[in-house]
Amino acid sequence: VELHGPSASSSTLGTEQREKQYRAQQGFGDHHGGAHTYFYADEAKCDQHMETFLRCIDASSGSSEDGFSAIKLTALARPQFLVRFSEVLVKWRRFFNQMAADQGQAGWAVLDMKLEVEKLQEALANLGIASKAESQQWFRGENLGTSGTVDLLDWNRMFNSRTKLSRPLFIPNRKTGQLEPLLLRFSEEEDLQMKRVLQRMDVLAKRAMEKGVRLMVDAEQSYFQPAISWLTVETQRRFNSSQPIIYNTYQCYLKEAYNNVTGDVELSRREGWHFGTKLVRGAYMEQERERAAEMGYEDPINPTYEKTNEMYHRCLDYVLEEIKRSRKASVMVASHNEDTVKFTLRRMMELGIHPSDKKVCFGQLLGMCDQITFPLGQAGFPVYKYVPYGPVNEVLPYLSRRAQENRGFMQRANRERDLLWKEVKRRLLTGTLFS
Repeated sequence: VELHGPSASSSTLGTEQREKQYRAQQGFGDHHGGAHTYFYADEAKCDQHMETFLRCIDASSGSSEDGFSAIKLTALARPQFLVRFSEVLVKWRRFFNQMAADQGQAGWAVLDMKLEVEKLQEALANLGIASKAESQQWFRGENLGTSGTVDLLDWNRMFNSRTKLSRPLFIPNRKTGQLEPLLLRFSEEEDLQMKRVLQRMDVLAKRAMEKGVRLMVDAEQSYFQPAISWLTVETQRRFNSSQPIIYNTYQCYLKEAYNNVTGDVELSRREGWHFGTKLVRGAYMEQERERAAEMGYEDPINPTYEKTNEMYHRCLDYVLEEIKRSRKASVMVASHNEDTVKFTLRRMMELGIHPSDKKVCFGQLLGMCDQITFPLGQAGFPVYKYVPYGPVNEVLPYLSRRAQENRGFMQRANRERDLLWKEVKRRLLTGTLFS
């Protein structure tokens, strides 16, 4: 149920263009393009949304076993805070990518990039960020670099442990050569924003655990998503130690989807918690492209529907392989695409993943694609109908957007109509119309 309410580049211009993605422009948190983002009223409103989500969790628990409840983080935190924090996270990762490029690793897969500690310390000293003694102390404190290298996950750990919003690290601006604070004038209020949203997520996760419900954190627009994923992973670390209570959502129409999935799976392996994910194609394509064109940064969306299909299957296959390998991963295949469902069933069979393992489940919207949902359920697969709820004027645009974003939806609707008509005729001929 749902409540409604990069790669490294030596080009300074390219970096500036990409950073435009994480700037709040007038109207960025509105209903432009039919995509719902919560207006931030005040903290009391966020608390009201949390109470609504708590009732949603209770309803899920009362209506089905092993239920799911979906939440949106733009309902629990100020959108301006999410976009600002996203910018920080992306800058930190780009700094790593720049140093990897300097060590001859430009264009490598994210998890293959490994910075040699000696060279990294020299670079930090040369850039004036930290003396060798200081950086050695950082690495010792986090037990990093013991293998002689630091990868992106190690790098992120250093960020997590050393950074407070009110005490910024400094990174170089490649255009000016000057050091700039990674965080620009974050106020005490914005520091509190972080604490508040984590507290709200904590309250929701505890209720979900008590009620036997799994909590899906919805993906939103790409300029919020780094912050949303970071907050979700922090909650997964706390609550997914023995089973997947918290599910993160990955949008496979994003060019960065595979890097995001593989990075978080690897993090869950290292730290020993259960990786839970919902895979979707994505719901904000039109809005994302309009905003990218308007603000002058690279379109974050895959160029074609076929490329998105490839990305979806690539991400899904990686998670299925992880289920086979560790049994500590779970996935909801949230798709109305029959080819994707068939792909999943075939790969499950090849990997020996049985429906009764409940590591793989399927989801479709209520009222859509019943010809996929019901055969899956009858065959013993865990399958869910996603139930939007709320005021009609907010739910209908949501449903129409889903129809719009699912290319070929009308062809599937025709197929569903033909199947229903075929069943009516069969019942008429056998005299079982009302049985």
